Amino acid sequence: MQKTVLLLGSGELGKEFAIAMARLGQRVIAVDSYDGAPAHQVTPYREVIDMLDGAALDALVAKHKPDLIVPEIEAIRTERFYDYEAQGIQVVPSAKAANFTMNRKAIRDLAAGELGIRTAPYRYAASLEELEKAVEEVGIPCVVKPLMSSSGKGQSSVRSKADLAKAWESAVEKGRGDLAEVIVEGFIEFETEITLLTVTQMDGDTLFCPPIGHRQERGDYMESWMPCDITATELHHAHEMAWQITRALGGAGIWGVEFFLAKDGVVFSELSPRPHDTGMVTLSNCLPLNEFELHARAVLGLPIPPLDSLRYAASAVVLADFESPSAPSMVGVEDALTDPAVDVRVFGKPSARVNRRMGVAIASGPLGTPSGELRKQATEAAAKIRVVPAK
Repeated sequence: MQKTVLLLGSGELGKEFAIAMARLGQRVIAVDSYDGAPAHQVTPYREVIDMLDGAALDALVAKHKPDLIVPEIEAIRTERFYDYEAQGIQVVPSAKAANFTMNRKAIRDLAAGELGIRTAPYRYAASLEELEKAVEEVGIPCVVKPLMSSSGKGQSSVRSKADLAKAWESAVEKGRGDLAEVIVEGFIEFETEITLLTVTQMDGDTLFCPPIGHRQERGDYMESWMPCDITATELHHAHEMAWQITRALGGAGIWGVEFFLAKDGVVFSELSPRPHDTGMVTLSNCLPLNEFELHARAVLGLPIPPLDSLRYAASAVVLADFESPSAPSMVGVEDALTDPAVDVRVFGKPSARVNRRMGVAIASGPLGTPSGELRKQATEAAAKIRVVPAK
C-alpha cells in the first residue's frame, strides 16, 4: 500500500496534502525552490531544486523513483511529465492535465475552442503592440494575465489605454515559467465567483462538493464560504462544464474549477488540477473529508463517501504587510481562538513579503447558519492575528 510520492511544490496546500497522505501511510518527498517550505515541516523527506530546470527534475525522479508525481504549483517543467508517465509513473491527475492547466492558453483553447464551454471573450498577446490590438478587440475594461501564474501574480485590470504598458510589464515580470505572452480577458459583470471542487476517480463517478463562494483582491482569494447560494439550474450547468473539462484532461484527483455567476448564467473562469486555496474552508470539518483528504483518496484509488455538507463554514486569510527574509512571528492567535466556532492554520512560511498569505482563520456552524454570520466571524478572527517581524 505504501507509495513514494514526489510532491512538486511545498506551500500551504502541499503541507495539508502531505499530512493527508502521511495519515494513509504514504512516503512523501516534499520539493520546493527554497528550504523550510511549509510541507518540508511535516515530512522528513525534502528536496530543494529549481523545478523549471528539466535536467534537475529528471535527476530527482531518477533518484527517488516515485510511484506518483503530484504537482502543487505552476513553475515546473511540465512537458517532462509525458516522459515520466511513459515510464509508468502516475502523474496527478495526468501529464495532459498538468500541462494544459499550467498554461492559460492551453486550457482556454480546450474549454472554449474544443468543448464549447462558455468563457469570457479573450485574446493573446506576445508584445505590447499585440496587447494594444487585443484590448481593442476585447474592449475596456478587461483583465491582463500571464499565461502561467497563480494567486493573482502579474494580473492587472485595464480601465484605460494608459494602463497597458504597466499591465504588460507586470504580467511578463511576475508570470511563472519562461513564456513572454499574456491573455486578455473581457470583463464579466458577475454577482459571485465560485469554486466547484470536483473529484475524478480511477473507478467511479465524478463527485462534486457543495459550491464555494469566494472574494478576491489583486486576483488572490481573501475569503471563501461553503456552501454558496446558487440556483439549481446554475449548479447543474457548473457540474456539466466541470465534468466535461476534467473528463477531457483525464486522471484521478481533486480539481478546483472556478466559475463566474453572471446575471445571464454561469461562465467558466479557470481550472486547477489540485486542491484549491479557496478550499481551505473545508479544513473546518464541513464535509466528511477535507479537500486534501479527498485528493489523497482519489489519487490512491481509495473509496470516497458521499460529499454532503456536515456543517457550514467560512474562511479568511491572514496576510503579511512587510518584507522580511527571515521567518516572521504570528501574534493574536490566542485572541482569534476565543471564539469557539473558529479554528486557525498557521502556514509556517520562512519569509514574508507584502500581501503574502501566512495563515487562515476558519469559522463553522451548524447546517443552515447564515453565510454572512460565518464570514463575519472568520474575518474578525483573521483581523485579530498579526504577522510581525521576528525579534
